[in-house]
Amino acid sequence: MMQLTDSDAIQLEKKGISKEKVRDQIETFEEGIPFVNLEKAAVVGDGIYKFSEKDESLLIKYYNSFPKELAILKFVPASGAASRMFKVLFNFLDAYNFKKETFQDYAKRTGDKDMLVFANGLTKFPFYEKVKHAIKAKANDENEELYLFVQQLLSEEGFNYGFFPKGLLPFHDYADFAATPFEEHLKESAMYAQTNGNAKLHFTISEQHKEMFLSEYESIKDRVTTATKISYVIDYSYQKSATDTLAVDMDNKPFRNSDGSLLFRPGGHGALIENLNEQQADVIFVKNIDNVVVPKNVEELANSKKILTGVLLQVQQKAFKYAEVLESSSPNDEEILKIRKFLEERLNVRFIDAFNSYTIDEKIRVLKDKINRPIRVCGMVKNEGEPGGGPFWIRDTSGRTSLQIVESAQIDMKNEEQASILKNATHFNPVDLVCGVKNYKGEKYNLLNYVDSKQGFITEKTKEGRELKALELPGLWNGAMAYWNTIFVEVPLLTFNPVKTVNDLLKPSHQV
Repeated sequence: MMQLTDSDAIQLEKKGISKEKVRDQIETFEEGIPFVNLEKAAVVGDGIYKFSEKDESLLIKYYNSFPKELAILKFVPASGAASRMFKVLFNFLDAYNFKKETFQDYAKRTGDKDMLVFANGLTKFPFYEKVKHAIKAKANDENEELYLFVQQLLSEEGFNYGFFPKGLLPFHDYADFAATPFEEHLKESAMYAQTNGNAKLHFTISEQHKEMFLSEYESIKDRVTTATKISYVIDYSYQKSATDTLAVDMDNKPFRNSDGSLLFRPGGHGALIENLNEQQADVIFVKNIDNVVVPKNVEELANSKKILTGVLLQVQQKAFKYAEVLESSSPNDEEILKIRKFLEERLNVRFIDAFNSYTIDEKIRVLKDKINRPIRVCGMVKNEGEPGGGPFWIRDTSGRTSLQIVESAQIDMKNEEQASILKNATHFNPVDLVCGVKNYKGEKYNLLNYVDSKQGFITEKTKEGRELKALELPGLWNGAMAYWNTIFVEVPLLTFNPVKTVNDLLKPSHQV
C-alpha cells in the first residue's frame, strides 16, 4: 500500500484529489487497462443510420418546428496549443542554415516533403500578408526570406504562433481580415445553434489563454454580430486540477519530482466530462475547435447538424413518453415488449438472453435503467483514409454488447481478429455530437454516473530523462460516455475539416 507523506497530503488537498482516488489510480497501473473487445464494426444498417434526402428534409423540418424556448448550447473543447501544428516548421528552423545551402538543397538533403508543400503554398496561407509585411526588405534572397518568414511566424520576438491556443490562429483569409476558428464557431452557431436570435457557446480553454480569448472576442464582436444578426453569450472553463492523474515509475511507485513532490499530469480530454456536466441546456453540440468550414460549406454543415438534432429530439420525445409510462403505471407484457423494441431499434440497446425469463417487475426495473440515460447522436464519416477511432459494437467483461466510439489505442493490434475488425471498419469518428442530457421531468442527469472508468489509456513518457507511466482518463466521447444511449448517423465528409498540421490550411476546404 502506498505511503503518503504529510507534504503529499497537503499537495493532494490543494489539487482537490482524494487519497482514495490516488490509490485507485495506482491500482489501475498495477492491474493494467484491458483492451476493448470489439464484436464487429458498426456499419450502415447495423449501428449506423443513413437517411434518404426525403428523410433528411423531414428531420430538418422537425428540428425547425421545435419550440423556440429550447435551450441550446455549443460546447467546444479549445485548450489545444498550436505547437504540434507547427512541428514541421520548428524542425526546419533547427535544421536549416540559409547561409550554407539553398532551400532546394535542404529539401533534397532532408527529404522534407512537408516543408516543400509549405514553401510552395506560402501565398495561400491566411497569415501570408501579415508576416510578409513584418519582414519586408529584411531578406537578401529567397532562401533567407523563407527562413525569416518561419522565424517571424513562430518566434517569441515575432508573432509567437507556436505558443498560441489553436483557436486563436488565423485559419481563413477573407481578404480584409483573417478569421480564427473561434470566430468561425460563432458564425457557424448562428446557422444551427441559436434560439430567438441568441447563441450560447462554452469553450474549454487553458487558464493562461483566457485574456487572449476575451480580447479576441472584443475585436471581432461587432463584425460577427453585424454579419449574423445574433447576440452571443460566451463563457469559458478550464480543465480541473482535480482531474489530473498521478504518474508512476516503471515499478508502479508514485513518480516524484526532483523536489520530492508527486508528479501529476493532465488527464486528457476525458477530464472535460466534468466541465460538460456543469452545463445546463436541452441540446448540447460538441465539436472540436479546429474543425471549422468556409462560407460555401456552412449551409450543408448546418443542415447536417439539424438532421442529427432532429434524430435526437424525435427519439427523446418517445423515450420520455415511455419513461413516464414505466414510472407512473404498471405496464403489461405488450407495453413492455413495445418499450424493449423501441430501445433495441432506436437506441441500439442490447438485452441479455435471461431478460425473457425475468418477472414483470424485474423487466420494468431493467427497462427503467436502460431508458433513463443521457442520449448522444454522433455523426460518422465514411472512412476514406487510414483506420482510426470509430464506431464499433463492443462486448464488455460481463458479456453485454453496446455501441461505442473506440480509439485504435484501445484495441489489441496483436490480436488478428481484433485488428481485422478495425481494418474493415467503414466509418470514423469526426467528433460531431449532439447530446440530450435531461430526463423526462427536465432534470439534468449527473453525467459522471455514466463513465466507464476502465476505458482509460496508460502511456509511457519520460521526465528529466527518467521513464514514467501516465494515465489518461477515458476519452470524452469514448469511455466518458460509455453508458449513454448512442445513435450513429452518417454525415458528409465536408463536415470533417480538422487542422492538425499547418499545411491542412492549404486544403480547398479551408480556402475562402
